[in-house]
Amino acid sequence: MRTIRYTQEDYSSAIAELDRRSAPPAGVEAIVTDVIANVREHGDQAILELSKKFDGADFADGAALRVTDEELAAAVDAVDDATKAAIAASRENVTDFAEKSLRQDWTSTNAQGAIVGERFLPFERVGIYVPGGSAPLVSTSNMTVCLAKAAGCPEIVVMTPPGPDGTVNPALLYALQEAGATEIYKIGGAQAVAAMSLGTETIQPVLKVYGPGNSFVVEAKRQLFGVVAVDLLPGPSEVVVLSDKTGNPAYIAADLLAQAEHGGDSGMGFITDSEELLEAVKTQIEEQAQTLSRQAQLEKSLRDGAWLILVESMDDGIDLVNAYAPEHLSLVAEDEDAIMDRVRTAGAIFVGDYAPVAVGDFLAGPSHELPTGGAGKSFPGLTVDQFQRRTSIVRMDQDSIAKSAPIVDIFAKVEGLDAHGRSATIRVEQP
Repeated sequence: MRTIRYTQEDYSSAIAELDRRSAPPAGVEAIVTDVIANVREHGDQAILELSKKFDGADFADGAALRVTDEELAAAVDAVDDATKAAIAASRENVTDFAEKSLRQDWTSTNAQGAIVGERFLPFERVGIYVPGGSAPLVSTSNMTVCLAKAAGCPEIVVMTPPGPDGTVNPALLYALQEAGATEIYKIGGAQAVAAMSLGTETIQPVLKVYGPGNSFVVEAKRQLFGVVAVDLLPGPSEVVVLSDKTGNPAYIAADLLAQAEHGGDSGMGFITDSEELLEAVKTQIEEQAQTLSRQAQLEKSLRDGAWLILVESMDDGIDLVNAYAPEHLSLVAEDEDAIMDRVRTAGAIFVGDYAPVAVGDFLAGPSHELPTGGAGKSFPGLTVDQFQRRTSIVRMDQDSIAKSAPIVDIFAKVEGLDAHGRSATIRVEQP
């Protein structure tokens, strides 16, 4: 773990590295470009070859990529009742939160008497990526698919990577079907995003792509933006804890380790103005890490992605948080509300000693798909309204066009667009 103190000579340059903008890691862009071009040109055949290359799964043909009804039924039987109940509890909270967040149609009358408004309709076909691998993210099923269902999307296509044996974790399959997925494919990585976006012989293209993933998945979404819409750019998980001396070191260490066990490119940071708390958290991390199971992931994350910073004041800590734009922010302080009001860039804020990030990951209600890598400066987390298509409405009669046409005509003359002006004034001159 890297420790940085405001008293050291290189402090300014050390913290400058934390002022991030989301960008693909070196080498990822070119690899993803090749994957997309391959899928665009060769369709199913490219997917089959890439699945074998990256996931070790050997499928006979494109049709074998889709999860069958028999596989879904087997997943229902394979999942124990306690897991089903946990999935249901999470699904209920997420669905309730989403339904309360849906945008509603509305109309009003403007100053000239025109009736204006908006209507919101669900996208007809959406695609969702759900990570798998060493830690199949069963919770992501609820945090994405439930929102699509709450919005009323009739076709919800899910891509998730298979294991080398060509199967998907039963709990994940169970959660996906219960959440409302209408098609599930055993495809991972950038090729999954390309398949959803471009279509193949087996897979019909979607209108918008959602979901978190590794650097290759995120880069594929970035490159295919425009071919389809995308929600945001959520990559490897990260957390920052900002705490004054009131924080509980055992709780803080537990939150940091919960992110560290994701492994890979996960990031975790701790910012405090208390030297005593900093040292206590370091001790707790070392002690708790020894009791956890995912030692390989923890070792890599703590070595490469963990940092602890002693700041001169909590004001400096807030500035660091806004510069870093963390996916998750855990905030513990005597004046939490005042500090929270000044945090602008966090994807989600967990307030107080008793609000672990894991509750947000699995249960609380808001989607856990959040901007990472500094993207929080520009992107919000996933919300249900991102599954709705907005359309504006303008309805006019003779009175409202009579009041509007002179103003439209002035704009048309200023911009040199006389046909625009004429399209309004003709309706007044020739009612």
